[in-house]
Amino acid sequence: MPLSEHEQRLFEQIERSLAEDPKFASAVRASDPRFHARRRVLVAAGVVVAGLALLIYGAVIKIPAVAVAGFVVMLASLGYAVQSHRRSQSPDLHVVGGTTSRRRPRGRSGGGRRGSFLDRMENRWRQRPEGHR
Repeated sequence: MPLSEHEQRLFEQIERSLAEDPKFASAVRASDPRFHARRRVLVAAGVVVAGLALLIYGAVIKIPAVAVAGFVVMLASLGYAVQSHRRSQSPDLHVVGGTTSRRRPRGRSGGGRRGSFLDRMENRWRQRPEGHR
């Protein structure tokens, strides 16, 4: 249902007043999933550097266990960074009007990201041939 002109003007006025509020803007920014994913990638990058330092230190003092631990730390944090980056690039994350939400795929089968097991089963049930009901 479209908004009347009066409602549209009120909505725009509220939008402007909220945009000018720095406290509100920081609260919205903090709830943005892309902000959190970016922060996780930066933290993971720091841990990768620490793991590299541990790897080099273990190689210099000739203790293989320390070097292997550094490598494992690097590998784990790289995996975490890649996962966070993929989540931040996901098309189902979006910001609308200052709030974040996660869209659920509707009736999509194959291709793209897959939903949970129950979502896939539900899609198969909906797409089964008409004669099998």
